[in-house]
Amino acid sequence: MNVNPELAVLPGPNLRHVCCRVGACVLAFCALVLATLPGPAASAAPAGPDPGAIRVLLSADPESTVAATMAGTIVKLAATLGQSVGKGKLLVQMDCAEPRARLGMADAELAGAIETLQAKSALRKLDAVGDTELNLAKSAADRAASAATLARTQVSHCTVEAPFSGRVAKVYVRPHESVNAGAPLVDLVSDGPIKLRLNIPSTMLRTVKVGTAFTISVSETGKSYSARVSAMNSRVDAVAQSIEIEGRLQAPAAELLPGMSGIAQFPASAPATQAR
Repeated sequence: MNVNPELAVLPGPNLRHVCCRVGACVLAFCALVLATLPGPAASAAPAGPDPGAIRVLLSADPESTVAATMAGTIVKLAATLGQSVGKGKLLVQMDCAEPRARLGMADAELAGAIETLQAKSALRKLDAVGDTELNLAKSAADRAASAATLARTQVSHCTVEAPFSGRVAKVYVRPHESVNAGAPLVDLVSDGPIKLRLNIPSTMLRTVKVGTAFTISVSETGKSYSARVSAMNSRVDAVAQSIEIEGRLQAPAAELLPGMSGIAQFPASAPATQAR
């Protein structure tokens, strides 16, 4: 075996001392490198939303999908997205030629039935006709009046008006389209006070009542608003162990729109964790 002459002349204790010092330097260098690396907490993703938070949905009161009350063709569409409309404002005009023609026929038949009834009544006073003939004339006049009322109602369905003041949230149709009865035409949301809808754990019923004050933090605006409980469901959801409640803002906020959402915070005396 060949032995390095330089190592052969080193005494045993001196060689062990050199090896120990080299190992110590390596360990110190490794420790320094590890100290500069980011720890697990620094590389972890930011925490998500609190799963126990009480979510709040803002909705209009009222809001409705206005539907067609008759089958026909749209001849005029007076609603546009985001438009403000007053109660009774025209939204959609349907083709009304056929219903108006039926109304004209019904009015003519009613006029003839009334003339016949008047003549029979005059003859009855002279004992020229009997009671049966007079009653038949009355029945014919009543039928004609009902037919005219029905035709007039059908004509009224040709125009679709706003049932309340609000804003147009969605338009489903276009001019000159043919629609069936019951087809959605326009989504309308009220421009009145916003209604708050949320589900709270049933354990909070110990402290939360109608009139209880709470605050909401709305995600879209980044602001907090004061509110009060205005209504509570009369039944607890047995599966989720929660109950639906409604709230109202204590002050108007023009920047809030239906469909926004946020987080509700109740007084500290009420449990703040949502039922799983």
